[in-house]
Amino acid sequence: MARATSAAEVAPTGYAWHVRAEGLRVKAGRRMAVDGLDLGLGVGVHGLLGPNGAGKTTLIRSLATVLRPAGGVLELFGERVAGRADLRALRRRLGYLPQEFGYYKRFTVREFVEYMAWLKEVPKAEVPGAVQRAVERVGLADRADDKLRTLSGGMVRRAGIAQAIVNDPDLLLLDEPTAGLDPGQRVRFRELLHELGADTCVLVSTHLVEDVAAACADVVLFESGKLLFQGTPAELAAEGGPDDVGDSPIERGYSALLASRGKTDGGKAGAW
Repeated sequence: MARATSAAEVAPTGYAWHVRAEGLRVKAGRRMAVDGLDLGLGVGVHGLLGPNGAGKTTLIRSLATVLRPAGGVLELFGERVAGRADLRALRRRLGYLPQEFGYYKRFTVREFVEYMAWLKEVPKAEVPGAVQRAVERVGLADRADDKLRTLSGGMVRRAGIAQAIVNDPDLLLLDEPTAGLDPGQRVRFRELLHELGADTCVLVSTHLVEDVAAACADVVLFESGKLLFQGTPAELAAEGGPDDVGDSPIERGYSALLASRGKTDGGKAGAW
């Protein structure tokens, strides 16, 4: 049975962006991992690229309301995330898959996704259908009643994606979602992203430039806590040339931008 749609869901939105950041600053421990970020994200699939230590995970965690801003402005769905923001209401509209997520190994896939639906306050009557849809979308319908401890790492990752989408979120945040997936599973995941991006704001953090090229309409390149580039995959590819590092045009554009940033920062950007 199709899920009932509330009046609030079909009412016109009062905001231009699902995510809006202005001068956003977020700390990871004592380090300012996001430093003066200006960013706007709407409906569609956005790829978040950047080298290790760029601040991608800190940014994702702040958008998931796990970390509070240390300065600047962060708005989700037009509501500022600060002070007295109703985080519970915001979180009902979010889907979040961290790089590493906890789960009870004795749970079956279905029990795990049901539990996460309960945490996200999905109405009780809608939970069975929502769980079944989520499990089917990630290709785990035939393993739904298997315990998580019996699954491969890639299957557990797919269960994590299922819990992230079980509440049909307006903003979906995925941190390295393709880790552990085999090539065929990655292709199917890209297809799912295309489907979700039709009416959802999806932000995918990844090290795999080819996933961004195949699945994302918009690329956000992040380095040293700052926005280095935002545009289409074709625009990113155009930043590179035949002498830049990479096996594809988009990889060469990515490496060219990081190299140019490294020159302005004394060669530090992207260093090992």
